[in-house]
Amino acid sequence: MTAQRIIDAMHAGSPLVFGHRGAKAYAPMNTLPAFELAAAQGAHGVELDVHRSQDGHGVLMHDFMVDATTNGSGRITDMTLAELKALDAGRWFGPAFAGTPVPTLDEVFEAVGQRLFINVEIKAEGPTTDGVEEVVAACIKRHNMQERVLVSSFNPPTLVRFRALLPAVMIGYLFHGPVIALPHDATYEAYHPHHEMVNANLIELCRRHQKFINVWTVNDPAQAVELVRMGVHGIVTDNPDTVLAALR
Repeated sequence: MTAQRIIDAMHAGSPLVFGHRGAKAYAPMNTLPAFELAAAQGAHGVELDVHRSQDGHGVLMHDFMVDATTNGSGRITDMTLAELKALDAGRWFGPAFAGTPVPTLDEVFEAVGQRLFINVEIKAEGPTTDGVEEVVAACIKRHNMQERVLVSSFNPPTLVRFRALLPAVMIGYLFHGPVIALPHDATYEAYHPHHEMVNANLIELCRRHQKFINVWTVNDPAQAVELVRMGVHGIVTDNPDTVLAALR
């Protein structure tokens, strides 16, 4: 049986609003300040990106390289946790966030896991794996988060591997492109399309196959209202405050 708490929330009628990498319009993405701000703004959950460090820790960053959002350079998978922790993941956003560290998935679960649902996007390149699925699964079990997480990826082999490790955790398939056909097997409980892909046909396809549909990245409050009217279950946004205000 798939973990029930987050599914019950999606069935409750009101859409779930997830802060995209936290409240990233106002704080550096994929950091604890961004997640805490999303919680303060009333978000139901946050979306975040997880990689495996060289020494086997789940660490948060969007890109596969550290260059864009830290003062360092190099591939995340080539760096140890100690090396990643030495980086400044906040100064690029503004001086108020200088010294913000790269967080681990453990730290996020400890900080906000009992207040927010967590949409964990597993970052993977190609069909092979560096073991990131095992790292994420172990962290979820360690913090007893099976009913509060939704695991997603653009990489189908990653999702298949994760399902074998934790069959009860809800899984969402991320995509950005024309919808010709979607897999309807039990690997996924949800589809996560870019908002430009959402139309009546996709909504009907998901309804017919009893799949949830969570849409990214929706920053226009009016568009969020329209997507909810169409039937989406979740909205991923950089600005949870304005989207939530529009949906009230």
